Amino acid sequence: MLSWDEFEKEPSAEPAAPVVDAAASTLSAEQAEPAPAPEHPAPVSASAESVAAQAAENEAVLRAQQAVAALDASAGIEELEGTATRVTVDDKAMINCRADLNQLVPFKYDWAWQKYLDGCANHWMPQEVNMNADIALWKNPQGLTADERLIVKRNLGFFSTADSLVANNLVLAIYRLITNPECRQYILRQAFEEAIHTHAYQYCIESLSMDEGEIFNMYHEVPSVAKKASWGLKYTRELSDPKFNTGTRENDQALLKNLIAFYCCLEGIFFYCGFTQILSMGRRNKMTGTSEQFQYILRDESMHLNFGIDMINQIKFENPGLWTDELKQTATQMILEATQLEIEYARDTMPRGVLGMNASMMEEYLQFIANRRLVQIGLPEQFAGVENPFPWMSEIMDLRKEKNFFETRVIEYQTGGALTWD
Repeated sequence: MLSWDEFEKEPSAEPAAPVVDAAASTLSAEQAEPAPAPEHPAPVSASAESVAAQAAENEAVLRAQQAVAALDASAGIEELEGTATRVTVDDKAMINCRADLNQLVPFKYDWAWQKYLDGCANHWMPQEVNMNADIALWKNPQGLTADERLIVKRNLGFFSTADSLVANNLVLAIYRLITNPECRQYILRQAFEEAIHTHAYQYCIESLSMDEGEIFNMYHEVPSVAKKASWGLKYTRELSDPKFNTGTRENDQALLKNLIAFYCCLEGIFFYCGFTQILSMGRRNKMTGTSEQFQYILRDESMHLNFGIDMINQIKFENPGLWTDELKQTATQMILEATQLEIEYARDTMPRGVLGMNASMMEEYLQFIANRRLVQIGLPEQFAGVENPFPWMSEIMDLRKEKNFFETRVIEYQTGGALTWD
């Protein structure tokens, strides 16, 4: 996973003369060599205006000098010196890095930059998907069973706000606290994709003329949906406080717990029951437009998950003191809690067998996924002997190949209208 080039440190360039000194020199020259007197003396009133203008100019320069002096004082000599030299690869780090965050290259984490490029190549928009067949089926009283309608509504209700929760966490907490520019570049791309996902769910809800108040408030009103949202929010509150900063072991571990909660649990477990249900519908030629939207979203989420796993493991590698036995137990418990919440959600959305599956099969599937998440961050499996009861899911996104998801042909990553599903 670790791959970066060594760069020799180049000598820093000679610092340019401060802007204030140049301005002061210009002023001094103007005062030392006044302009020649005009052939016809100006009236007294004009001379007074000239003196007033010169005084105003002198005052403006003085204010500029004072402002720059104040800036120097507020920034502090240490902070200015921290960005005075050229950045080398070894200066970069995932967290608590003092190198210039505005300098994207040289790359230290090539995998992060590659994921950014792959995400951009996989761009799509919801309006590219034809929803006419879904609209006709949804409006037909005999088109779907009551259980199938429940699944569609529950999943749109959960996902329509879940991706907003993820985006808020990225924008308000993670972006500020991750101190590597190439990782930040991908985080920006991910935040945009979360906005597209929320747009896609809204597009489905609007196309099907659903009650928007009912759907968008499920994360408040439906217990199985509300519990998942509440569980994720508790790992955001501390980090989204503008006063929260990393730099201590306690706070660095809080950041690591947040990353595990959102990448391994929310995106890595909470999404899988709903994806499986909607994609199973599409396989049966039902709600094909909605299913196609979920296919695009699943591909994006697989990228997010892979990036998050790499980021978590990189932080652990660079800060081995954080990955204590206590934090390992906490992380294991978090994944077990998330799995149980998703099992409860499966039981709520599938009170009876539907679409070739039932809650018992989904429980085994979620335990299979939980084992995968645990292993990906270096923890032992917790569910012995479980297997994937939905092998057809591997045709869309093989869980056992998640880590190598991008080792496929580049042609698979194109704009939404040209994407293929080999």
